[in-house]
Amino acid sequence: MNKVKSIRVALFLASVIAGLCSVSSFETTARAARQSETPPSSTKPSNDSGAQAYAQHCAICHGDQREGNLPGFPPLLGISHRMTDEKIADLIHAGKGRMPAFPGVEDGELTSLLHFLSTAEGAQPVNASVAAPTSLSEAGGALFQQNCAFCHGRDAQGGETGPDLTQSKLVRRDRSGDEISKVIREGRSGKMPPFSFSPQEVRGIIAFIREREAESAAHPGGRRGVAVADLQTGNAAAGKHYFEGAGGCTKCHSATGDLAGIASRHEGLDLEERMLYPPNATSRVTVTLPSGKTVSGMLAYRDEFTVGLRDAKGVYHSWPVSRVHSTVESPVEAHVDLFPKYTDEDIHNLMAYLQTLR
Repeated sequence: MNKVKSIRVALFLASVIAGLCSVSSFETTARAARQSETPPSSTKPSNDSGAQAYAQHCAICHGDQREGNLPGFPPLLGISHRMTDEKIADLIHAGKGRMPAFPGVEDGELTSLLHFLSTAEGAQPVNASVAAPTSLSEAGGALFQQNCAFCHGRDAQGGETGPDLTQSKLVRRDRSGDEISKVIREGRSGKMPPFSFSPQEVRGIIAFIREREAESAAHPGGRRGVAVADLQTGNAAAGKHYFEGAGGCTKCHSATGDLAGIASRHEGLDLEERMLYPPNATSRVTVTLPSGKTVSGMLAYRDEFTVGLRDAKGVYHSWPVSRVHSTVESPVEAHVDLFPKYTDEDIHNLMAYLQTLR
């Protein structure tokens, strides 16, 4: 398989895994107080019933000990650092991504399950014989595995959706830990949820990341991710020539228009993925009716039976394909058409040119 085809397969797998990993995109706040409708203590369900509910509904994906099954399913140990009981209940009832909805888990069973998920958080995943942490970094490592490894990898060297923290500019720059602490507490909009850790717990997580950073530096060449520098090996002048010539990019794009400043908004693998297969690309369709009248808009649906569009006002229209003629303009297809034509040099040069558009 040549490199271009490998990239195309990798991007497809990345989009699938991103969909699978959407389960881990938790909205979080500090843990809320128990709601006023909590049953009185005389009728409060036992922890055993919560364990039974967990075993019945959750263990098959999240593990018998709540340790998670990476990369598809996150650990639930320490979930109270990420979500309130109310948010957990909403997720159980509505589902998200690969996780199905469980609307039937209600009342006493729901209360028991929430209680189980929020207690015994010191339980060891799988190998429970491991000794209790004896250092700050070990304690931080346990928290990292429960809350961060799902995205950033068990060794902090990057996962399916999170960057390599051992190569992070922020981690390398922030020797005091203040900036890292702020990111942990506040998260990053649309990318990472905030976490409600104590100051000591935050220090432990930072200590663990520092150890992984030192370990990575001591063994260069062992990282799994793609660094920005890895994608800066091309010739920008040759890339500009390809952009304006053989690549046909100027038919849809302009270096001073829609692509102006793109290298300030995206970098590295993110930029290359957008170059090869733009996300959220839309197509336009023009439908010719039997009367000869034409209707144009954004393509909303099309199969062998029906074609549908949304017009400029957002109104949806559809017709049987047997009764109309439709013409689709799909700019993203131009990118797909280039896959068998690209050479490795073309890709490197085009990336080098795009990275000059700041």
